[in-house]
Amino acid sequence: MKKILLGLTLFSLLAATVVFAQQPAPTFPPIDIDVIEVLENIVDWLFTILLIVSAIAIIVAAFLFVTAAGDPEKTSKARNFVIYALIGVAVAIAARGLVALVRRIVAG
Repeated sequence: MKKILLGLTLFSLLAATVVFAQQPAPTFPPIDIDVIEVLENIVDWLFTILLIVSAIAIIVAAFLFVTAAGDPEKTSKARNFVIYALIGVAVAIAARGLVALVRRIVAG
């Protein structure tokens, strides 16, 4: 019985390879990717994320300023949050400018 099952299994595997070998290879449409466009999309997403994180950091800094009650350590921490948020916005704007610069250089 084991020999019959083994023989049927091997025969079915052989038959499957013959059947699938007759199928034409799938054709895929050519992919036309513009590297600058992909870079712009990535920078747009990062720009949006950085602006959202910066807005949240400014809100946290405002909360820390309000709850500091004159404590210099908490005020300093809140000031650092504002500075980091502004640096984040500057980096986001610089990234957008860099993509525009690369596009202008490549376009010639």
